[in-house]
Amino acid sequence: MEYTPISPFMRPISHAHLRVVETPEASVPGKPINKWEILRELSKAQAGFGVTERDLTVLQGLLSFFPDDALGGNAEMIVFPSNKAICERLNGMPCSTMRRHLSRLVDAGLLVRRDSPNGKRYVRKHGEERVAFGFDLSPLYCRAEEIARAAEAVRESEERVRRLREVVSLMRRDLAALAEFGEDLQPGLGLWDQMRDMAALTARALRRKFSLADLRQHQLELERLLDTARNVIDGSETEEMDTNDAQSGRHHHNTNKESIDLEPGLEKAGAASGSQSSELCDSDDGMGSMDLRQLPKIPLHLVVTSCPALKTFYDGEVRHWHQLYDAASHVRPAMGISVSAWEEAQRCMGPEQASIVVAAILERFAEIRSPGGYLRALTAKAAAGEFSCGPMVMALIGRRSYTLNSC
Repeated sequence: MEYTPISPFMRPISHAHLRVVETPEASVPGKPINKWEILRELSKAQAGFGVTERDLTVLQGLLSFFPDDALGGNAEMIVFPSNKAICERLNGMPCSTMRRHLSRLVDAGLLVRRDSPNGKRYVRKHGEERVAFGFDLSPLYCRAEEIARAAEAVRESEERVRRLREVVSLMRRDLAALAEFGEDLQPGLGLWDQMRDMAALTARALRRKFSLADLRQHQLELERLLDTARNVIDGSETEEMDTNDAQSGRHHHNTNKESIDLEPGLEKAGAASGSQSSELCDSDDGMGSMDLRQLPKIPLHLVVTSCPALKTFYDGEVRHWHQLYDAASHVRPAMGISVSAWEEAQRCMGPEQASIVVAAILERFAEIRSPGGYLRALTAKAAAGEFSCGPMVMALIGRRSYTLNSC
């Protein structure tokens, strides 16, 4: 057709009609694009284009009238169904509702009305020339790259929120466990009640959908309390740790074994704790049940001191349990430990104890023939209720003390 109309039939013209009079060829994608793929991307980025799910349902109905799966190429992208046909395709949507959603799609610049002189929608051929009046889908095709970029930005934002939400959940769990541990060390300290209250409030808040800014605010508050608790607990444990180091040093000084067993025999009292770990191994079904598992009854500072090799292979700080978990996840592939062995250890031991075991295996890496097999063996002990990481860490500290005294 020699002239392309821009005004709708018996409707006022708007800036939306003027914006898409003619799209320069340079801005049009060079290859056909699957119409359903564009619709999926637009569904992800709908907020950025000011459209709703119902608007996209109408757009989906219009796309179904386009005969090809791909938009673009040399094909004309005008569909010309009647209002009745569109409503039938939309499972009986009222005509007034359908027209309202069509107007929103036009205002968003995703459709253009190409109305005939009498407002009807049809196609007519004049020799080789084909003239169609209806809804032009070319703006949707021309904005395909813009839609794809917006959808990717939404996915990246959602992934950042998901990761930060996991971190806040782990920090909340650490806070609750440290409150119980600190209560045993220094009963009656008001800090522990404050930590328990914050953990409970955070757990309740995480049931809602949070923005990235809200999650960062929770993270900062939890981090402050965790640092305070760590300083208090580490300060109260210093004298006890010095005594344990000296006792472990004397013990290893008197032994003639050249190789120290990384997992000594456990006392009967540890069986109950192991039994609980076994039950969690069978019933753990995600973050909710993992939150019921308590942290290891051993200060994180003691674990880091006993495993100095971890700092050699991991540059980040290890001041909280979730940071130890990140470090263990970082060094695990280089140690030859499979994903399945790592996940099974987390299910049976808990993420914290599994991270301690990986750090301890790294410390004795040169002496362990199969780190993955050794981790599976300890996982089996945990499942049977016969494992605790406490003796393992104390053995490493005693071994380190003996080495320093020998020098």
